[in-house]
Amino acid sequence: MHSDDLILFAHVVELGSFSKAAEQNDVTNSVVSKRIARLEKDLNVQLLYRTTRKLTLTEAGQALFIKAKQVAQATQEASNAVAGFGESIQGHVKMSVPTISGELLLADAVAEFCNLHPGLSVDMSLDNQFVDLVTEGYDLVIRTGHLEDSSLIARHILDSHWIVCASPAYIKRYGRPETPESLVKHNCLQYSYQTTGANEWEFKGAEQNYTVKVSGSFSSDNATALRKAALGGHGIAYLPRCLVYHDLRNGELIDILPQQVGKILGVYAVYPFTRQLPKKLKLLIEHIRQRYKSIEHYF
Repeated sequence: MHSDDLILFAHVVELGSFSKAAEQNDVTNSVVSKRIARLEKDLNVQLLYRTTRKLTLTEAGQALFIKAKQVAQATQEASNAVAGFGESIQGHVKMSVPTISGELLLADAVAEFCNLHPGLSVDMSLDNQFVDLVTEGYDLVIRTGHLEDSSLIARHILDSHWIVCASPAYIKRYGRPETPESLVKHNCLQYSYQTTGANEWEFKGAEQNYTVKVSGSFSSDNATALRKAALGGHGIAYLPRCLVYHDLRNGELIDILPQQVGKILGVYAVYPFTRQLPKKLKLLIEHIRQRYKSIEHYF
């Protein structure tokens, strides 16, 4: 009895189809049929009832499937355990990261990773635009938002919460908005990079999130510029919490509508589809994930 036949049998049962198992294992339908037949011959039992519509396990097939699945899992775990061991951590990585995360933690985290692996060099671009990984030759990007390109792989790292904030001086002069709707009476500093629109701020509703259209005298595509304007008492800003974490702690900015802001964006490590992620990228992503997690309370 061949162990690879057991693994193939497990795939056939899990997928419910010879053709799907053939596609997954990159073989023809006839090869799958022959190998299952060989397994049945080796064991001297019938494992499957096969009709044009579905596959049904025999009693012997049900008993074997439990063990075959364990063999398949053990084989995969063994492969995962040594994946990349024969590959040195060297070469070059081209990556793109968001401006806020780049300045907050990624510049330090990636530079640290390079020092841990002297044979590796990294070119890190700080850019909020979602770059074309394949066309522009990026190995890895860190992005906040929603992934639309299904040809890419995205690994979720954490969620980034947004807040509405203003300085004590602004609140003293103009009053504190008590509801999201009351923001329409205030000078709202607008982040023009927002995909939902600079003047559309998202809040939690009873059944679903809704937006409030705000207005103001100042807008920018740079969140740090809006933070500085808010610190100067020039208006109310809608920003990622991580950007103003220390300002909130120091009392230089105040979270105006806690628990009401509805904008939460996932932070992802994104890379082109590959059957086996290079070890240098696998370790770099994990290093970045750990650094994010170490200051998760900022987000």
